[in-house]
Order: sequence, then structure tokens, then C-alpha cells
Amino acid sequence: MNQPLAYVHPGAKIARNVVIDPFTTIHNNVVIGEGTWIGSNVTIMEGARIGKNCNIFPGAVIAAVPQDLKFGGEDSLAIIGDNTTVRECVTINRGTIASGQTVIGKNCLIMATAHIAHDCHIGDNAIIVNGVALAGHVIVGSYAIIGGLAAIHQFIHIGDHAMISGGSLVRKDVPPYTKAAKEPLSYVGINSVGLRRRGFTSEKIREIQDIYRILYQKNYNTSQAMGIIEAEMSASPERDEILDFIRNSSRGIMKGYSGSY
Repeated sequence: MNQPLAYVHPGAKIARNVVIDPFTTIHNNVVIGEGTWIGSNVTIMEGARIGKNCNIFPGAVIAAVPQDLKFGGEDSLAIIGDNTTVRECVTINRGTIASGQTVIGKNCLIMATAHIAHDCHIGDNAIIVNGVALAGHVIVGSYAIIGGLAAIHQFIHIGDHAMISGGSLVRKDVPPYTKAAKEPLSYVGINSVGLRRRGFTSEKIREIQDIYRILYQKNYNTSQAMGIIEAEMSASPERDEILDFIRNSSRGIMKGYSGSY
């Protein structure tokens, strides 16, 4: 399990069947669950909480202190859920006093060289592709996919099942079930392929499409569209999730169609 060329602090709590490859350093106040593999040249710093059956590839740095000039050395955590894979040279910073933790859910895939900053919260089954940079306090919903080299502004909220194209500059919130692309970032449809793969019925997908047609394709402003959706569309978990997302958006949601389409 623990190679002689790896360093594990005596205060770290490591499950018995964790595999730790050579040249890895694990600091104090770290917890690693059963069945996890830690590759070579990984650095896991204080405050890391890594779940069961995770795979951490070479060069990753987990739970380093935040790149936030306001950080005062407070105790905080970086939490990684069960069955999550963290690929080569990923950096995941721990939280600040704002929320106390950076959280990555279960069954996620964080691809090589991605950066996840302090106080980010990523839902289950999310995919963060190579080179993505998440600034602080970003929320990423479950089953969301963020394409390679995308840059996400601080305090952005990306909804469940959303898909963002590679190289995007994300300055506005991305509502659930949508696809986002172009510059500036815009609505380009719903993530119908992803929804089908996850068991959404054709009727449910049409319902979501109808909601976003009102919001983005009928030339209403956001307030008008929300009123029409609430009045004309039957209540459902998906409708209410979309409406609640928009109401709670602190940065505003991404734009809709423009003449360039």
C-alpha cells in the first residue's frame, strides 16, 4: 500500500487498503477513504477529505491554501466525494471563512490541469474537462459538463445538466438543462442528448424546450418570460427548478439568441 518513498504524516487518517505510490506527500489532518488510489508525485495538504474508491493521478495538488489575499489561515476543508477521478496536475484549493470548504461531489471526473478554486461546490456526476479554470465561489450543478479551457468567473452558478462549450468565458449564470456557447456566452439550445442519456422522457424534454423557447426565443424580457412560464406551464420539478434558478441568480443569466444566429 504505502510505498517507502512516499511520506504520510502520522496524523493523517488513511484507510487500510488505500494505495499510495512513490514520491507522494500527505500532510497532517487528511482523511482518505477505502479503495482510493493516490498516484506518484501527488501532494495532499491539510484539510483534505477524500472519499472511497477515488483515483488521484500524478501531479495533483489537493487542499492547498486558497489563492485569495483575504485568506487568514483559518481552518477549512477540500472535500472530494466517493468514486471521483482527479487527473494529472489538477489543483483543488480548500475553502475560506466564506463557506469553510471546497466540495466536489461523487462520481465526478476532473480532467488534467483543471483548477478548482476556494469555496467552489461541484455536484455529483459532473465533468470538468482539461484546462478548465474555476474561480472562487463557483457552483456547478450535478451532471454538468464544462468544456476544455473554459474560464468561469467567481460566484457563477451553473445549473444541473448544463453543458458549456470548450474555450468559453463564463461571466453569467448558466441555467439548468441548457447548452451554452459563443462569445459572449449565449443559450444555444437545451442539452437534449445528455437528458436522453440520463433517462428523461421525450415529453419531459419537450416541456423543458418549451420553457426555454419562452425565455429565450419570444423576445420577452426575463421578468415577462418568467411570468408567462409560471402562468401557462404546468407546475413540475423541472419548471420550478428553472424559475428558482433565475430568481436566485445574483449575476444574471446568460443571454439568448441574437442576430448572429
